[in-house]
Amino acid sequence: MLKQVIKRPLLTEKATILNEAGVYTFEVTPDANKIEIASAIEKRFGVDVTSVRTSWMKAKAKVQMTRKGVWRGKKSARKKAVVQLKAGQAIDLFAPMDTKDAASV
Repeated sequence: MLKQVIKRPLLTEKATILNEAGVYTFEVTPDANKIEIASAIEKRFGVDVTSVRTSWMKAKAKVQMTRKGVWRGKKSARKKAVVQLKAGQAIDLFAPMDTKDAASV
């Protein structure tokens, strides 16, 4: 049974600028390590991974003011992976991931 390691790509302004240099950012499962992340990226997108850096995004407190009072909550913590690819390789993040899986199999 294969473990789902990659949840989704993170598409922010900073991540988009880094994409031009061959650096891609993904949200990954909390228990995934760097070796599992690198192999999952290589299998799914057919590229060579040079390095993987991981970090935790802390949970953020959120407050919503309503007529009935204040609602307090928080966004859950997430694990982020920054992946460096071999020079000259790229990933098309805007193509559906299902078609990439079917094409590689």
